[in-house]
Amino acid sequence: MLLIALGIGVLAVVVSAILGPKKASRAKLMAYESGNDPEGGVGTGQRFPVHFYLVAMLFIVFDIETAFFYPLAVAYQKLIPFAFFEALTFVLLLLVGYYYILRKGVLEWA
Repeated sequence: MLLIALGIGVLAVVVSAILGPKKASRAKLMAYESGNDPEGGVGTGQRFPVHFYLVAMLFIVFDIETAFFYPLAVAYQKLIPFAFFEALTFVLLLLVGYYYILRKGVLEWA
């Protein structure tokens, strides 16, 4: 199964390299900033805005958190009570992190 998975991955990369477009232009090589032309950045002496990336990382963290709860929800009837308290501890830690990002103002766009 591992060889099949690796084969599919290698095949996808090779096929995209062979069939993909090869002409690079200035617009294609430019960084994508949510539909806006990028301003400043590295080497210009300006501070690089990281707010968008912080929100993206928060999305990833909370998205992965939901993936951890699927097996728990499926096997909830068969689990021992200790698993419930583990899940509760996990949720409480996430709530502490959520409270922290709210206090820091990461989710404020203004």
